[in-house]
Amino acid sequence: MAKIDWCKKQKNGIELTETNEDLALAYIKKAENSLKASAALIANKEWRISSLYYAMYFSVYSILMKLGIKCEIHSCTIAIAQEILHDYFEKDDMDLLKKSMKARIDVQYYTDRNISDAAYQEMISKAPIIIAKCKETLNQITEKEVQKIRSLI
Repeated sequence: MAKIDWCKKQKNGIELTETNEDLALAYIKKAENSLKASAALIANKEWRISSLYYAMYFSVYSILMKLGIKCEIHSCTIAIAQEILHDYFEKDDMDLLKKSMKARIDVQYYTDRNISDAAYQEMISKAPIIIAKCKETLNQITEKEVQKIRSLI
């Protein structure tokens, strides 16, 4: 919870906003578009990794929009998702998102960092699964659950 407390104190960290179904759907669309883009980037590992990461990130962020939780710091988005969405995702799902964020940073900002083929293949195979879980969560989460989660913030 220390990471979340830190995030709450940061500008654009974590804040409650109005719940927004339209934004939730817009972020799912962005996730799907990023996944489609990743398929066109087969020959470019660096940009495919970025696209796969954003596919997963946007899908998780869509749930936060439905909950009315705004967060513009990626590590904070992941931290809050781990804390409040554990009923909807396995630990491995959020671990993959964290590893994917690191992989994206490594390939976009550094020239000497390598992403293992195993990690790369895991992103390729599991990104569509994460998006599907997020869509399912958006459909299943009730107003009562939304209010319960918001009360935790």
